[in-house]
Amino acid sequence: MFFPSYYFDPTMVILIPAIILATYAQIKVQSTFSRYSKVGARSGLTGAQVARRLLDANHLYDIPIELTTGMLSDHYDPRKKVLRLSPDVYHSNSLAALGVAAHEVGHVLQDELGYIPFNIRMAIVPLATIGSQLAFPLLFIGLIFRLPALAEIGVYAFGLAVLFQLVTLPVEYNASRRAIEGLAAGGYIQNDEIRPTSKVLRAAALTYVAATLMAIMQLFRLMLISGMFGRGRDD
Repeated sequence: MFFPSYYFDPTMVILIPAIILATYAQIKVQSTFSRYSKVGARSGLTGAQVARRLLDANHLYDIPIELTTGMLSDHYDPRKKVLRLSPDVYHSNSLAALGVAAHEVGHVLQDELGYIPFNIRMAIVPLATIGSQLAFPLLFIGLIFRLPALAEIGVYAFGLAVLFQLVTLPVEYNASRRAIEGLAAGGYIQNDEIRPTSKVLRAAALTYVAATLMAIMQLFRLMLISGMFGRGRDD
């Protein structure tokens, strides 16, 4: 039976590559957004204006656009059918703002068109949330009281969070593709503005790649801690 040390857990080294990638991704997205938030789109439209036009072009007149707080806090709330944009996106006419706004519109389109990965992600959100909250308590209670079955349940619970991250990847990349296509087709960005706008979205997507790698490495680590690999050989 493996008991985690109070001073050093050697399995933590498994997370180092994911931690490095996550740190790099955060720096990359912030620096890229900052760079292209200073480059105005020649259309002169703000993120909120472009989002409204993209929604209307797809006959989504009933989807409101709200101003939210925080930097890069932009999101689409599928439960309330509301698109929320941060101040740096809502009011700005930069290429970065247009890219982010159009990306969130991409999520609206996924919802309205029944994009399967989007629906799967929405369906597993409650399970993934519960799984991530219960995983560590179940694992360590199982280890402390020598209940390997309970520890394994904790590992499986965390697996739901991993599944959520895996499904999130195609959802985010698809939303970015829809964003660039919508911006270009509507004339909101010109041909020479497509590449820098895409850079912003690719940088943002890297954060989801990092989160997925972190979740996978964490799952592998929890399997080691629980002794699942050893029991598999014994069986």
